[in-house]
Amino acid sequence: MCPLFPADPFRPPPRRRRAGASLIELAVLLAIAGVLGSLALPGYRDWIADSRLRGQSEALAATLNRARSAAMRSGARVTVCRSADGATCAAAGGWEQGWMVFVDENRDGTRDADEVTLHVEGPALHAVTITANRPLADYVSYTSVGHPRLLNGALQMGTFVACSSGRDAIKVVLAHSGRVRLQKTRDRCP
Repeated sequence: MCPLFPADPFRPPPRRRRAGASLIELAVLLAIAGVLGSLALPGYRDWIADSRLRGQSEALAATLNRARSAAMRSGARVTVCRSADGATCAAAGGWEQGWMVFVDENRDGTRDADEVTLHVEGPALHAVTITANRPLADYVSYTSVGHPRLLNGALQMGTFVACSSGRDAIKVVLAHSGRVRLQKTRDRCP
């Protein structure tokens, strides 16, 4: 076209590309996002459930280590027991209801009103259960040298099992020396 002649009045002006997406492009984008979200969501839920179970196991192990250190530092017997209210030891139930650490001056395995509470852990969240074998079912008590002993003086060692439905159990193992370790298992929780 020559610049001296005006544009053809019968020819429509050229179309400009609009900024933004068409309805079809938006629908395809939403479909792809939906497929990716549906694939990622179960993995994310599994990761969250595993993280909560691991966190509860680590909290129990940290509490046992803290109680052992307190016993050695103070030179007194320190006991960890199940506790739903953070003030008294529970007579029944699992460790998931919570626990507390206290200086057990009279060495009876229960917290009396005049005994000092060192730490309280609240109940486990999100359907985590914590069971223990018989030596650890009610309490763990550390002597002034950091060894776990039953109230009658017998050796105290054993295993706590932390579980959440459909997850692999995690064991919190208390050795005869008083040391604690976490052990991942392939045992599926019911």
